[in-house]
Amino acid sequence: MAEAAGTGKDRIIFVTKEDHETPSNAELVADDPNDPYEEHGLILPNGDINWNCPCLGGMASGPCGEQFKAAFSCFHYSKEDVKGSDCVDQFRAMQECMQKYPDLYPQEEEEEEEEEQPADPLPEAASEASATKEAAASS
Repeated sequence: MAEAAGTGKDRIIFVTKEDHETPSNAELVADDPNDPYEEHGLILPNGDINWNCPCLGGMASGPCGEQFKAAFSCFHYSKEDVKGSDCVDQFRAMQECMQKYPDLYPQEEEEEEEEEQPADPLPEAASEASATKEAAASS
């Protein structure tokens, strides 16, 4: 039989070879689908947001966590035809907060690439359209 030793906060259990050979008699408890500490995905069975989901990458607990939660909650519960279109202010507040912490929230590379492109390609397109109209009118 296994014996225990130690009087501190930890308990050390020594298991014999015979203990391992005996089938376990442990009873498993059925999972509670509403247990908030149980690992679930992003959305809990009751429809709430699981702020502890690793899929959020810690966004809910960082320096902009409250702004993230406000924006994400607004989007999740949005009933608008264009989902989240009523959440612009919350997302703007979150973005402004994130810009204060560039080391924690680096900007996406795509945005940097867009900034390198010409800022206003419309004048070229407009002049090409004018040239096409003039050519059509003269023929």
